[in-house]
Amino acid sequence: MQPSKGKKRIRNQPIFYDEMKERHMVVITPTAWRKLLALAIDANLSASECLERIIRDIDSE
Repeated sequence: MQPSKGKKRIRNQPIFYDEMKERHMVVITPTAWRKLLALAIDANLSASECLERIIRDIDSE
């Protein structure tokens, strides 16, 4: 998902969510990583954003 065309990104200002993302470390198997990358590529997202959306979707169910 891209921000609206013409919308300028501002450093330290969230675009998609009400909070800024932080760096965290997740340890997963190579198989899980390949599947995550495949999902991300299919959805035209980064692996980080794909994982974010999967987790947020589970939380909203």
